[in-house]
Parts: sequence; C-alpha cells; structure tokens
Amino acid sequence: MERIDLNGKKILVTGSAGFIGSNLVLRLFKDLKSGTIVGLDNLNNYYDPSLKEYRLKVIEAAQPEAISYSFVKGDLADKALIDKLFEENQFDVVVNLAAQAGVRYSIENPDAYIQSNMIGFYNILEACRHNPVEHLVYASSSSVYGGNKKVPFSTDDRVDNPVSLYAATKKSNELFAHCYSKLYNIPTTGLRFFTVYGPAGRPDMAYFGFTNKLLKGETIQIYNFGNCRRDFTYVDDIVEGIVRVMQGAPERKKGEDGLPIPPYAVYNIGGGQPENLLDFVNILQEELLRAGVLPQDYDFKAHKKLVPMQPGDVPTTYADATALERDFGFTPKITLREGLRKFAEWYKSYYK
Repeated sequence: MERIDLNGKKILVTGSAGFIGSNLVLRLFKDLKSGTIVGLDNLNNYYDPSLKEYRLKVIEAAQPEAISYSFVKGDLADKALIDKLFEENQFDVVVNLAAQAGVRYSIENPDAYIQSNMIGFYNILEACRHNPVEHLVYASSSSVYGGNKKVPFSTDDRVDNPVSLYAATKKSNELFAHCYSKLYNIPTTGLRFFTVYGPAGRPDMAYFGFTNKLLKGETIQIYNFGNCRRDFTYVDDIVEGIVRVMQGAPERKKGEDGLPIPPYAVYNIGGGQPENLLDFVNILQEELLRAGVLPQDYDFKAHKKLVPMQPGDVPTTYADATALERDFGFTPKITLREGLRKFAEWYKSYYK
C-alpha cells in the first residue's frame, strides 16, 4: 500500500452536496492543515434540494482559512465539464460519491442510473487516465451482494446476481475500475457502503421517511413483515473509513509478464451488526419521543403496517469488514441508538 499524506493535496469530492460527500468535506476541513478541495454536485431534485443547499451552507460556514475550497454545480455525465475540471486542477486524489441513489427509484427511472452511475463514472475514469491521480476512491454499495444467502457478505464472495439496476450499475463501477487499474495503472479503491444513516441524511431512507410519515399521522410500512435485517452504519463511521482509505492507495506493481498488476481494491464499510427492522423501528420511536419530535402519547401501533417484500429489496445486509480492519485498523463503532439519537435531535432542530 502506498501512503498518501493528504495535506497540501488537490482533492475532488463529487456528490459534495450529498449526505456522505458533505460530511467528508467537513471532515477534511478538520483534518487538513493545507490543501485544495473542489466539490462537484448537480443538485438534482431526486429528493428535496433544500436539504442539499443546507449542507452546502454548513460547509461554507465551516471552511477554514488554510484550505482552498470551491463548489462547482455540474453533472458527472457532462464529459466536457469533467475534463475541464481535471485539466485545470490536476487533482491528486479523487473521491467519487456522486451517483443516482436508491434501489426502488431505479425500477421506474433506469435512465438516471445509466447517465450518472455508468457514463458519469466512465467520465471520471477517463479524466483520471489523461490527468494521472495518486488515488481514485469511489462509492460502491452493499446492494452488489444481491440475493446472496451466505452472510456476512465478504468482498471475496461472487456478486453476479444483482436484484436491481442500481446494484448492477455499482457492480459495473467495480468492473470499470478494475479494467482502468489494469490498463492504465490507476490506483482505485471501491467502498461498499452498508445502509448509511445520520443527521441531514437522505429523506428516501427508511429512518427519515418513517419520521416524516409518523409526524404527518400516516402509516409506515415495514417490509417483509419486519423480517428484514440491515447493517446500519452511522455516517461518521463511513467518513472515517473513507478518510483512512484515501491515505492508502493500492500499490503499483509489475507482474511476471512485465505488465501492471492492477492497483485495485474493494472494501466493505459496515457496522457488522445487522439489526432487525422491527428493533430498529422501536429504537427510532424511542429516540423521536426523547427528542420531542413526536408527543409522548403517540400511538405507534395505529401507524405501523407489516407488508410483503418489495421488488429489488434483499432480506439481509451484513458486512464482513475484517479487511478494512486489517489494512486500515478501523471498524465502525457507533451504535444504532447513539446514531438515531443524533438524527432525532438534528431533525427536531431542522424542522421544528
């Protein structure tokens, strides 16, 4: 592994107005003594853009003097823009977090996924090829494990059975990256995130959507009759993992044939503690009461409905993150109660 000191580096974060991207930029502000950070985001309306604007304001307010930071509104699928950005900045490290997210949305809107997750990622790889970088880190997803029955999910498992187009695009990102690592000796690391949650997260995620619905007095639907298990990972743990991985690029080596051995790696970042959906909902309810988001006498039973499995969904996600611990000395540690408490407190302050 090649160590990279991020101080003084030029770093591109795509999806910087997104949930994980904005938290990464804030973390880099804290960690770095010097350097340049460029954020890119298209601020699309897949979910409420005012939440993205809010995150950008938080970033602006937090920018330290020692760091040069700029934000570019633009789309990954805009090849001319991506090429121009790379040519002008000559980035050292690129973190590609921009993507069209969401499993269910991919069933109705496949085009958005092909544009952003396939063409957009290809544009990033091409730009890294023509403007060499020290390390490209990119978001993959636990969804690549599809209907795999063996748990916990290991990066050694075969992932040839995606159950959604979203998952297929993420798997294709890993294949594209491997190909570019091999052909052009670009160090790439893919990160398979497991159900990320926390304050100012994505409103289409269960914990956020449930809260919105309960507040309106609507009924929440719990899929697979509550027999789903999810490896929830708090956003600060995800960001900690990303920052560590950014600093350790896969080593460039030559094989016996004199050609590059692809400097390519993939890691899981997950809590390693799958939680039953019903337990998760109970903790969320308790924390929403505690934070005063919902009244103490709220009748949860009347607002819960157990329903069958949804297309594109999987019953269990469960990360084997031993490789991350082995190579980077890190394993996620923030408990579900701790994380949902922070979310509930943020929700109260943001919406009330």
